[in-house]
Amino acid sequence: MSLDTTGIIGQSPALQEVFKILAKVAPTDTTVLVTGESGTGKELLVRALHRNSPRANQPFVPINCGAIPKDLLESELFGHEKGAFTHAIRSRAGRFELANGGTVFLDEIGEMDLSLQVKILRVIQEKEFERVGGTKTQKVDVRIVAATNRDLEKEVAKGTFREDLFYRLNVIPISLPPLRERGEDILILAEYFLEKFCAQKGRENMSISPAAKDLLLNYPWPGNVRELENFMERLTILCENTEIQPEDLPIKLLEATGIKPKPKTSAFAWPRLKDMQSNKMNLKDFLDKIEENLLIEALKQAQGVKNKAAEILGIKRTTLIEKLKKKKIP
Repeated sequence: MSLDTTGIIGQSPALQEVFKILAKVAPTDTTVLVTGESGTGKELLVRALHRNSPRANQPFVPINCGAIPKDLLESELFGHEKGAFTHAIRSRAGRFELANGGTVFLDEIGEMDLSLQVKILRVIQEKEFERVGGTKTQKVDVRIVAATNRDLEKEVAKGTFREDLFYRLNVIPISLPPLRERGEDILILAEYFLEKFCAQKGRENMSISPAAKDLLLNYPWPGNVRELENFMERLTILCENTEIQPEDLPIKLLEATGIKPKPKTSAFAWPRLKDMQSNKMNLKDFLDKIEENLLIEALKQAQGVKNKAAEILGIKRTTLIEKLKKKKIP
């Protein structure tokens, strides 16, 4: 059976090693712990794990343990009975019940409170739990996959994560490599995102110049794939040309790769014939007015010092005085 890795873009050796483990573990019911920095695509990998498993036609139920307040997380996971707490006006099934037969994805499990960790351990070992405020033990058939951007071994050493739960989760560890370790995948992803956002925004397809590619490859990508995706979307909105040049890249990226950003200067707009006509002037009057405005601006910039004003304008002091007299400028 071929592996379905839809949504995971790349061909690097580091990613291929991940796919090898995925192919071996997906057909089993073994608990998996996915680790990796934020933005590396942990949920995409877990979804691929579910799609390639015998449970593929059953529910996939994700829950972000760091995004739900601690006092509500237990109810989200295990459900509650009517009257279990204030506002519990009816009984409600939790995520484990909804996932029966399928996969529960516990994202950011390192954020989970110790008291809840005990209950997760029980579900893994005994396949059972009780709703909040309930007394009836419920059996559940789910595969549990967890993910974290924390080093759980260090959390165990600090006493913030249960050692027994860590070993139950860490049966098959899969570590997603950060983007900076995926080489040419950076460019493959950049071009994929460019094509995607150009299509979404209805603009002509864009390309990346060789110099800009070098900078993308040398940037450390602290935000990983998510950061690259955001950068590419920004470029499809702000970049005026169809080929991305180094100067089009975000200042953050240029500075991190040792490039001093050049200040962007707006193109000079020469006066047009329509400017003269709209002011109902002839050529002589129009040029005289332009000269008068420049003389006044130079004097202001020089704070009235004529020698300095003449230097700014690139003319002799006597020429300046003559022009001021002629135009009756004090």
